[in-house]
Amino acid sequence: MKRIAVINQKGGVGKTTTTVNLGAALAHQGFRVLLLDMDPQANLTVHVDKRPDLEGNTMTNLFVEDASLEQLVQTTVSPNLSVVPSDTSLAGVEQVLANRIGRETILREALAAFAGASSFDFALFDCPPSLGVLSANALVAADYVLIPMQAEYLSLQGMAKLLEVVQLVQKRLNPALKIACVLPCMVDGRTNLSSEVLREIDAHFGPLLAKTRIRNNVKLAEAPSFGRTIFEHAPESNGARDYQMFAAEFLAMIGDGASSAGTTAAATNGEGVAGDDAAPPPMAAEGDGS
Repeated sequence: MKRIAVINQKGGVGKTTTTVNLGAALAHQGFRVLLLDMDPQANLTVHVDKRPDLEGNTMTNLFVEDASLEQLVQTTVSPNLSVVPSDTSLAGVEQVLANRIGRETILREALAAFAGASSFDFALFDCPPSLGVLSANALVAADYVLIPMQAEYLSLQGMAKLLEVVQLVQKRLNPALKIACVLPCMVDGRTNLSSEVLREIDAHFGPLLAKTRIRNNVKLAEAPSFGRTIFEHAPESNGARDYQMFAAEFLAMIGDGASSAGTTAAATNGEGVAGDDAAPPPMAAEGDGS
């Protein structure tokens, strides 16, 4: 089971949207995917049609009561997609664990003891917009880091701190941790701003920058209110196409798909900024753009 931490300490950059819809895209390809909601806001939980206020067993039980993952995993309406839900009580975990020795390894130990691990191909951790104990647990337990990044200048702020934390975890707690990629989200290829920011991101991250661009898309924003992934809500939308392409590219990145998958995604979605500007997405015609 490959473990991916979807993380960025800045809020509103597409972490939850990416976790859910990358997971759904992998599930649609036949992979068995487990989503873990590590955010007290519980947006991922809502996105897959669960009610945080009605959930009896959540991530809080794992961190505070040492509940096993077997007790927490729930199925969703999407085939091959399961979830460990969250609720607002998770916000108190940092304080509860303040004096606990080894608090950064709780999730890794729970996954190591998880008898159902062989039933899943991927586990995706939706991290909170902070670099506290919950995010630390995700990084310590993960094999790969995926960093969604909004195509705006303010999204570059704080990236140095995030990379510093990742390097610290690699050095002290998880030497095998790798940064898989930086994924540009909410991209509008029709604007100069998106193009300029993508060039700036490319200058900072080079080969770590994903070739797929997740375009601005109203259907992606609507899907959580219906408790559906983009593939149930609007399978023909730009959002569904973009995450399908990114899933293929991601599999190629981590060596779990055909070697041509990333190339196909790049060719279809636009190789870099120039491609985005040359062929603006037909969002107005399709009715799912912003």
